[in-house]
Order: sequence, then structure tokens, then C-alpha cells
Amino acid sequence: MPQISVNDLKNGITLELDNNLFQVVEFQHVKPGKGGAFVRSKIRNVRTGAVIDKTFNAGIKVEQAIVQREDMQYLYHDGNDYVFMNTKTFDQTNVAEVALGEAKDYLIEQMVAQIAFYNGEIIGVEIPASVELTIAVTEPGLQGDRSSGGTKPATLETGKEIKVPLFIDTGDKVRVDTRTGEYMTRV
Repeated sequence: MPQISVNDLKNGITLELDNNLFQVVEFQHVKPGKGGAFVRSKIRNVRTGAVIDKTFNAGIKVEQAIVQREDMQYLYHDGNDYVFMNTKTFDQTNVAEVALGEAKDYLIEQMVAQIAFYNGEIIGVEIPASVELTIAVTEPGLQGDRSSGGTKPATLETGKEIKVPLFIDTGDKVRVDTRTGEYMTRV
């Protein structure tokens, strides 16, 4: 397994530390006036999702995990698993709900996502930064409602509830930011 210096850390790099996989969320090189330099980082356990703070002495080597990413199309939900199909080989793969994390709130059939594999194990699913979804249920808008006014709750076709402007109605297509879960615009 390749080793990299902690001086070369970047956001998103996956590391193998203490027989666990961690992804770098953020890092900062610190050079105090006294003593040696060090790297302060926040790393997320890929399997559990827990974020921890970790400090490394500058220049030490850590194991970099080689993660494969493949584009796969979401087909359907089957019990506790979500079924994806490789767009090149047409092989189907079951992905556990825990590996999806927040992505499950935005998945619709035929959507393409990136599945991350490490030694044949699925460690994560990455979806686009924004998706277009249909509003399944919301209270009706009233004449004169404006986008700069208030908000109301709305349920998306996936079952996720978000806040939308008052002029949005049931059946409207909206763009949602998948990182924050916020309404972006009507499509």
C-alpha cells in the first residue's frame, strides 16, 4: 500500500490508520514559534461516519488507501438494500442503507451515482451536488406569494421533507442542494 507524507494531505484523500479507513475532511499545517511543525486534521471514519480530530507530526508517512470509484445507476429499493447497476458491465450490486448515508434521501430511479470501493467493499456513495426532484405534497400556494416571503414544509418524491418558498405547489420540480438539503430553485 502506498505511503504519503502528512505534508501532502488533501481534502477527500482516504487513509488507512489503525486498521480503519478515514477520509480527510479538513487539515491545517501548523508551524509554532517553538517546537516542530505539525498537521492538525479532521478525519471521518468511512464505515461509521464519526469525525475525529487527529494531529500528526510533520513529515511522518501514513498509508493511503486506494479507493476505486465507478459510475452506477440506481435501479430500485429492495428491503434494506438499494440496487445499483454498473453502467459499463451491467452487473447489479446491492448497497446497504448505512453505506448510502444522507444520499438515500435524494435517490430516484435511473439516477447515476459514484460508488466507492475499497478491496471489494462498498464504502460510500457520492451523488451530484444538486438534484431535480418533484414536490409530492405541500400546502397550496396563495395568490401574491413571493419568493422573498416565508417558507413552508414540502415533501419530495423521495420522502425527504424540506422548506420551500410559499409559491411552490404540489407537482412542481425543484432543484435541491444535496449537501445541505436546502431548496435552490424551481425548475
